[in-house]
Amino acid sequence: MLTFQFISTVRLGIKSLMLHKLRSALTMLGIIFGVCSVIAMLAIGEGASYEAQESIKKLGSNNIIVRSLKPPEQAQQQSSGGGRGMQLKYGLTYADAGRLLSTIPGVLRVLPKRIIRENVRFARNEVPCQVVGTLPFYPEVTGASMVSGRFLAYFDEQREENVCVITTGLARRLFPSQNPLQHTVKIDAFYYRVIGILEERSLPEQRTQAGKMEGQPLDNNVYIPLATSRTRFGEVLIRRSAGSFEAEEVQLHEITVQMRDMAAVETADSQVRTLLKHFHDQNDFEVVVPLELLRQAEQLKRRFNIVLGSIAAISLLVGGIGIMNIMLATVTERTREIGVRRALGAKRRDITMQFLVETVVLSIGGGLMGVLIGFVAPSLVTHFTHMKTIITLWSVAVAFGISGAVGIVFGLYPASAAAKLDPIEALRHE
Repeated sequence: MLTFQFISTVRLGIKSLMLHKLRSALTMLGIIFGVCSVIAMLAIGEGASYEAQESIKKLGSNNIIVRSLKPPEQAQQQSSGGGRGMQLKYGLTYADAGRLLSTIPGVLRVLPKRIIRENVRFARNEVPCQVVGTLPFYPEVTGASMVSGRFLAYFDEQREENVCVITTGLARRLFPSQNPLQHTVKIDAFYYRVIGILEERSLPEQRTQAGKMEGQPLDNNVYIPLATSRTRFGEVLIRRSAGSFEAEEVQLHEITVQMRDMAAVETADSQVRTLLKHFHDQNDFEVVVPLELLRQAEQLKRRFNIVLGSIAAISLLVGGIGIMNIMLATVTERTREIGVRRALGAKRRDITMQFLVETVVLSIGGGLMGVLIGFVAPSLVTHFTHMKTIITLWSVAVAFGISGAVGIVFGLYPASAAAKLDPIEALRHE
């Protein structure tokens, strides 16, 4: 009996809404846009957060990255023009790499890198690049993968061979219509045989300062044996400009310390800093822990979602106020109808249920349409802006759930106001 009465009330509510289709549709717009904006904004925030976290993960959650950093006093001297004709000596050393490997508990590998800015040439093509002198286990530590050919081998390091591995981006620019393998490229005054093509995952264009992930990925990289790098380029790098020169003696630009697991990373972080500070008189290095950056990114993601969700939820609040406004007007408009129903035996709860059903139908219907548009909007954002968007089930559930709650909360007052009308006064209403 109660079920039949409820179904009859729902039908009556839907019939009343269909009598004013345009007004009902306009009332639903606030809920539609509110639900759509919640889903779309959270999808955009989730996509941006995902890309940031992936870029950090690619650095290796088990790695600790130490980079050479020009001391502030030397950088200030250079910018003021006092560094003309002077030689600056700073940064990490081969001895630092040995100490990290032998002293820090839980270290699996220590990967040293020298980075030199040079132009690479093939035939008439010339591209600025980074020449990275490193060891054969570079792909295992950084997560880079070979596309074709092979990476550097230990015998290349021992013999100081003039061989190189290039990234896919550089291969496209230098060899637009040829297979790079077995060709030679010229870097500075030496020729290097290309033995492999690698897909770079983790090298930023700008070395990060204080752990900030800045810059765009640079895929113009050439990898040569570390011993070859020392022999061909020497320890002192000279840059000339406008009648002056700057000479920098930096043995290693970066050292990646691969730890046994994430627990070892947490304990080794402070140990690495303490060890290096003991052997460095000046502040000429920085330590970046991708695990810490990842946790900060996850925390930032949660805050970002809360902010975006709160902003979008305001649209739902406005939509709820719109529903309440329309329903209050409807109560006034249908006062005589309410009086007739009460005179025929309808109870207060029946009147309350009738108007509450109408508001819930408006909010649920708007919520469903908002979900459909919410699935389409992020796809359009991705198509036109190339931003990654990720729609999560929880955001859809939250948006739809709030739309239903809005219908109940903002419909209770108009429904209660309708039920409290005096039947006799309602019948006299013109």
